[in-house]
Amino acid sequence: MPPDIVLAFDTSAAHCAAALLLPDGSCLIRQEEMAKGQAERLLPLLDALLAEAGLHWGDLSGIGVGTGPGNFTGVRISVAAARGLALSLGIPAIGVTRLEALAHGLPHPVTVVEDARRDEAYVQSFRAEGADPARLVALAELKVAGPVTGSAAAGLQGPVLPAAMPLVEATARLAAQRLNSPQPRPAPFYLRGADAAPPSDPPPVILDD
Repeated sequence: MPPDIVLAFDTSAAHCAAALLLPDGSCLIRQEEMAKGQAERLLPLLDALLAEAGLHWGDLSGIGVGTGPGNFTGVRISVAAARGLALSLGIPAIGVTRLEALAHGLPHPVTVVEDARRDEAYVQSFRAEGADPARLVALAELKVAGPVTGSAAAGLQGPVLPAAMPLVEATARLAAQRLNSPQPRPAPFYLRGADAAPPSDPPPVILDD
C-alpha cells in the first residue's frame, strides 16, 4: 500500500488555510488572511497546493478538516467542502477540532484555553490517557492547573506553551493518524449557537453519503 497523503484545510477564522502532508512526513502549508471570500478561494487554494507538490486529487488518501469552534459560516464552508470532496474521491474525511489541533505535539497533560469572546473561553484538558470533554467557561470562573495553551491562556497559573505547529498542519497530522480507524463524518463543532442572525444567502450544503 502506498504511503498516505493527506490534504487538510480550515476556514474557521479570518483565513483560508491548507496543509498537504506528504509520505516523507513533510508538510506544505498555504495560508491567506481574509475576512470573507473563503468559499470562493478554498478550492483554488487547494488546487495550487496540490500543483506545488506535483500531485493530483486522485493521489490523496484522506481529507482533514478543521471543525471549529470558530466562525459559524466559515466552519460550515470547510465541512461542506470536506464532505463533498470525500464523496467524490471515495476517500475518508476526518474532522479535527481547533482544541485538538492546539494540543497536538505538546507534552501532556496540557489544557487548551481558547478565547470564545463574550468573556468566555473554550476549555479542554488533554492527558496521556485521553481528553476531557470540551467546555464553555466564563473567564471569571476559569481555574486551570498545570501547563496551558491557547489564545486565552495568558495570566493563568502554570506555564503557557505556544502551539507546536501551525494549526492546519496539526489538523493534517491528526487526520493521518485516524485514517485507519472508523471515524464519524465531519460536522461543525459548536459549544454555543451562532453570534449573528443567519445570512440571507442559503448556507453551504452539507452532503450526506
